[in-house]
Amino acid sequence: MGEARDGVKVKRVVFVTVGTTCFDALVKVADSQEVKDELYRRGYTDLLIQMGRGSYLPIKSTGDDGSLAVDYFTFSSSIADHLRSASLVISHAGSGSIFETLQLGKPLIVVVNEDLMDNHQSELAEELAERKHLYCARPLTLHQTIAGMDLNSLVPYSPGDATPVAKLINRFLGFPEES
Repeated sequence: MGEARDGVKVKRVVFVTVGTTCFDALVKVADSQEVKDELYRRGYTDLLIQMGRGSYLPIKSTGDDGSLAVDYFTFSSSIADHLRSASLVISHAGSGSIFETLQLGKPLIVVVNEDLMDNHQSELAEELAERKHLYCARPLTLHQTIAGMDLNSLVPYSPGDATPVAKLINRFLGFPEES
């Protein structure tokens, strides 16, 4: 799959990241045949999984057999290059990963780790999904989310301007105003 451009197969990468955590439920479901088949049906060619501290090892594949190519790694000094080259990002609900992906303008599915106590991350993911900046899933609903997603319906995220708030705080603290 992946449309050919000038006879060259276009690489469409799905990058899965769990950050520095252990989130085997996400890694396992991303590596499931059901999810890989759905991604391939949607024209993705490669699945790259950053598995963090997890113990589940995905099944590597070259994709030569007409399926999704799959590779994985544990950690990287920076995932920025992987995010930039991705056509779709599937991420844990860490705010850093979410906002870095959204600022790059990449389509994003956030998968909430239901095993975390006091899961404030789900609130952030659900609020951004409600505003149509991303899709929010659970490990058990990831396949359905991929199957039903319409990436054209996502609204680009634009960070707010904190300047007025900073000026108000500076004025309150008695700092001189900058011009």
